[in-house]
This record gives sequence, C-alpha cells and structure tokens, in this order.
Amino acid sequence: MILREFLYVDTDKVRAMLAQLDGGVVEEERETSRHEKKNTFGPRSAAQHLRATGSERYTQKSLGDAIFPALEDALESESLLRDISTEAADISQWTSGNLKEIAPPGSLVRITAPGSLFDTRYAAGVFSGFASVATGLQGIGALPSSPPAGSSRTSKQGQKRPPKPDQVQPERQLEDAIVDFHGMEGVDGASLRSIIRMARGIFAPGLHINLSPVDSGEVLIGSRLQEGRQYLDTEADILFARYGTSRQEWTLVGSIGSYGPDDTELPDLTFTNPDGSVNRGQFADSINGLMKYLGGMGFIDLPQSPGFSLIPFAVYRSIPRRSSGIARQE
Repeated sequence: MILREFLYVDTDKVRAMLAQLDGGVVEEERETSRHEKKNTFGPRSAAQHLRATGSERYTQKSLGDAIFPALEDALESESLLRDISTEAADISQWTSGNLKEIAPPGSLVRITAPGSLFDTRYAAGVFSGFASVATGLQGIGALPSSPPAGSSRTSKQGQKRPPKPDQVQPERQLEDAIVDFHGMEGVDGASLRSIIRMARGIFAPGLHINLSPVDSGEVLIGSRLQEGRQYLDTEADILFARYGTSRQEWTLVGSIGSYGPDDTELPDLTFTNPDGSVNRGQFADSINGLMKYLGGMGFIDLPQSPGFSLIPFAVYRSIPRRSSGIARQE
C-alpha cells in the first residue's frame, strides 16, 4: 500500500477521466430492506394482525483522496499510464530522442524525480520583505544609508516618476513593492526589481513545480499548478513555509503537453501576400514561431529542449515506511 501526501489534485480532470473508464464515479450507496408479515383470523370483519418491519441504510462515500488512486490503478490496468522515472533519469534517453518516442505529446505518464516549487509572487514578496528589513537596519544605523560611489544614477533609474494629474497610472507590478535600498555586496532595490522582472517573463506568476530528473541539470520538466483545485487552496507563502525551496522527491502524474523545440533560430516574419494584404495563417505561424524561438532561448514560460511540459492530474510525495529493524528497536 502506498500512502500519498498530495500537494495538488485536479479533481475535475480526475473525475472526468475516471468516468470515461468506469462509467461514472460512485459517491453514494443506498441499501433498503423491508419485511412484512400479515396474519388474518376469522371472517373479514374480524381483527387482523399486521406486523411490518423495515430498515434502510444510506451511506454517502466522499471519495476525496481515494478518487486519484482509483484513477491511477485503472489507468495502469488498461496500460494507459507509463512510469518513465527510470528513462527520464538517463540523459542518453533525451539526447537520442528515445524518450520522445516512448512518451509522445498526449501520453499519460508518471515520473518521480527531484523537484522544487517556484512562484514569482512569493519571490517578489520575499525580496520586498528583505528590502524593508534593509531600510530598517539603515534607519537604526546598523547599515550605511548612503549609496556606494557611482550608484546614485542606478537608484534614480529604479524610481518611478509620479504620474501627471491627467495621466493614467500604469498597473502595479510585482516588483513595485520592492523599495529602494543599498545593501551589501551590490544587492540593492534596483537589482532585485530587475530579477523579478525577469522572473515574470520566464515563469508566469503562479505556482510551478520543476523536476530535474538528470543529475547534471540539463533537463527540466515543468508543470503549472492551476489554482482553485483540491489541495492547492492555500497561499504561496504557506506552501513554501511547509515545503521549502530546496529540491526533494516529488511524483507527478499527468499528460505530456509539449516538448521544447529543437530549433532556436529566429523565424522569418514575412506574412503578407503579394497584393499587400495580411496572410492570416502566415501571421499566426510567424508569431508562434517567434514565441517558440523565445521559449527555446528560455526567455518566456514555454518548455525548453530537451524537456517537456506536463499537464498535471496530481502531485504528491510518497510517505516512507520505517524499516522493521527500527520499529523493533522502538
């Protein structure tokens, strides 16, 4: 028996998939029984004796955590789910293209590998808190409040000018909460704001789990966890307080979305017809090609070769069992 500690379960997707396999998800059970005995003595006008007994049992089964293990077992019994943990840990399976052959896009897979959580919103909040601490230390004299030589220009560039009375104020971004400060070893408000600007593009704000199955770190399997699903109903800072930022072993089950593109050449952005009109199909292909190029370079939130994106059904940790020797010693 495997005990799972779930981080995320897409209950809607799991129910829909399980309904296709089993014809529905049973969540309630009703059992009714009735016994009746009738005794008649003498003519019809005489008294009659009737004894009736009945019982009804109604049980509503809230499957909760049980629906995903039921789906996992059903998919394995139908040979629809493949565990690729061993293959994914071998870099030669990626470089040879063998992994893409055994698990093409759309395949249902399970993979267990070291991984970590990442959320740009949480990083921005941490940096904002650090900036507040730094300005507080400067206020009490524990840190120098004057900027290092040659950094005044950078500080001014990091500050935003107040909008004019008739000017629409731009939407507030995550990095705007990081105040200006001058810390040690070149860390200041401007540099932290720049890091968050990069993070917003590379990882769209939201909770991501990134698996690194190969020890060298050459492969990244990314999965965006959709908010509003079961178990993912807490704030980001609570999740990181519980699980931390270091890598640990996670198991992901889901379908492969897409592999990172092998080619990273800048596409031809020609999308006009000879008469000067716009070719809508070529225009869409050109923009998608540009995004594929940026994704291959790692600049936007798309899978990077040779890794792939995974559409998650569930994310969990397996609860380890104690050995019998340790149990006997206790």
